[in-house]
Amino acid sequence: MNNDNTSIHEFDFKLICEYFASLERQGPGSPEVTLKALSFINDITDESHIADIGCGTGGQTMILAQNMPGYITGIDLFPAFIDLFNSNAVRLNLQNRVKGVVGSMDNLSFQNEELDLIWSEGAIYNIGFERGLNEWRKFLKKGGYIAVSEASWFTGKRPAEIDEFWMDAYPEMDTIPNKIAQMQKAGYIPVATFILPESCWTEHFYTLQITAQEAFLKKYPGNKAVEEFVAYQRHETELYYKYKEFYGYVFYIGKKV
Repeated sequence: MNNDNTSIHEFDFKLICEYFASLERQGPGSPEVTLKALSFINDITDESHIADIGCGTGGQTMILAQNMPGYITGIDLFPAFIDLFNSNAVRLNLQNRVKGVVGSMDNLSFQNEELDLIWSEGAIYNIGFERGLNEWRKFLKKGGYIAVSEASWFTGKRPAEIDEFWMDAYPEMDTIPNKIAQMQKAGYIPVATFILPESCWTEHFYTLQITAQEAFLKKYPGNKAVEEFVAYQRHETELYYKYKEFYGYVFYIGKKV
């Protein structure tokens, strides 16, 4: 397989879903990072309504629920993720405050100014950072918060290999100052921005995928699509270790003006 010519967009969504369902988190992050981002959020009460958009199986959502009051609705497009999300809520006895529903982030069913907080870790790229910030803003109350993590460039220039890889995977990837400017233009006061530590990629994401990849290959022996997908994930991992000084995930936290 020639990894240089393979795009993430070529893989079947069901295949991607099954693979990432086996992971506690579907993107780089950690409980510590979730709590750090939460520390910048004020005025959340027992009556507050929070949405975790692109929640996956709820790794970060459960951390939020265990460390803040209010009602949390998790939204994800994949039913398998939501099934696991709701099972996790029951296991942690959070089902009275935390509920996962199947839905699309570009067609949310919330009322205008219904939410006190919108959360989205490693998922807003599915709709696009600018579009998400603009379209979701109407659901926030005045003074409500949005907290999202987003793949971002640390430098204005980078080697062609990593630039081409990410421009194919996510063309809207941009530098931190440009992302902050986009947040401000969308009608938010930038409250805090911080880079996720490397451990969010290594210990909490890529290392955990090694076992998942071996299990996936064993479950589907000889399946070319599975083999190519695993090869793609391994290629992405190699690129991160090679070029991690040029990019990473960044948390952007804003308050609705």
